[in-house]
Amino acid sequence: MKKYTLIFASAAVGFLASCGGNSETAQESTPTETTAPESTETTSGEEGIAELTIESNDDMKYNLKTLEVKAGDQVILTLINKGTMPKEAMGHNLTILKQGIDLEEYAMAASKAKDNGYQVKGREGDVIAHTKILGPGESETITFNAPEVGTYKFLCTFPAHYGLMQGDFIVK
Repeated sequence: MKKYTLIFASAAVGFLASCGGNSETAQESTPTETTAPESTETTSGEEGIAELTIESNDDMKYNLKTLEVKAGDQVILTLINKGTMPKEAMGHNLTILKQGIDLEEYAMAASKAKDNGYQVKGREGDVIAHTKILGPGESETITFNAPEVGTYKFLCTFPAHYGLMQGDFIVK
């Protein structure tokens, strides 16, 4: 609903701005809605460091489907929960699995591990890195070294979220 309100408000502002004055001013003051990119490869100014930011929300979605880094990079990954619902109902994390780990099977096991932050005890070796479960407005930054070249899966392990909240962690 908020999206439609924003679109309507943007159209109204654009219409009002175009009434009177020159067209250059109207074009400059008309807000536009942008869509999030499907993937990101962000590196800091330093060679060998990749800084990535990904957001989660109450629609059980990440704003990115793909994260890209170079093999051996020091990865500085920030997850931001942009949602407003309580953590107990709509908490989010980001877990990157090693290659060959069945995403669905891991997610199902993790969903039963509330006491361990929805990470499976005894299977730490299946995970490259993970954030804790975040509530509304919370963020966490984790640092780890990118593994060897390949495509790895990431997901939210909060119960029933993995179906919509997953993507590819690509190491080039």
